Amino acid sequence: MLTALCLASALALSGCKIVPKTAETDAAPAADASGDDARIANLLAESYDSQLLPQIAAQAQTVADLRARLTAGLDAAGAAHGARGAGTGSPWNFALRDQGKVIKAELASRARLLELDTDGDGAADLTLQLGPVIKGNALRDVAPKIYDFTAFRDQMEFGKLGRALNDRAAAGLTVPAEDPTGKTVAFTGVLSLRTATDKWLVTPTALTVLP
Repeated sequence: MLTALCLASALALSGCKIVPKTAETDAAPAADASGDDARIANLLAESYDSQLLPQIAAQAQTVADLRARLTAGLDAAGAAHGARGAGTGSPWNFALRDQGKVIKAELASRARLLELDTDGDGAADLTLQLGPVIKGNALRDVAPKIYDFTAFRDQMEFGKLGRALNDRAAAGLTVPAEDPTGKTVAFTGVLSLRTATDKWLVTPTALTVLP
């Protein structure tokens, strides 16, 4: 009897197969809205440092250069030196790299801001939005070849991407611990303009307070 039980146990065990967990056995993110966060996290991991930041760096122009180009018209400047988001009437987006003197700093709120004078006239001519609350989708829309709207399920998922990019940029900034008013700040980032007279609100990807 004991021998029969042992044999049965051995046969049962021989029919079992232990399958190691591999990438192929991991569940892929769901195709519906419940999988948006995972898909977007994967996309940012693959593209933010390796594609988006190098593109912004390669295309970045100074504030003075962009202002000069805008004299020919926003659409002309955008077609030659910027990128437009999906949809009719979307704003033009321009990569910038420059520096300016901090005229005003607002660092106590969730929408932290630095107002800069980049042309030396003593007045602020652009604002850096440091987050974590950031307006707009400039980081997404400056790179339509990387973040193609048609690759997303719908406008809702595309909107989540814009917010995720803003969060990633804000998290990567070294924000001054003390009031930097009067100091010079160097930055790289993206400006979004719907009209040539819009206030310059820049989403920075890099920020340095110069000595």
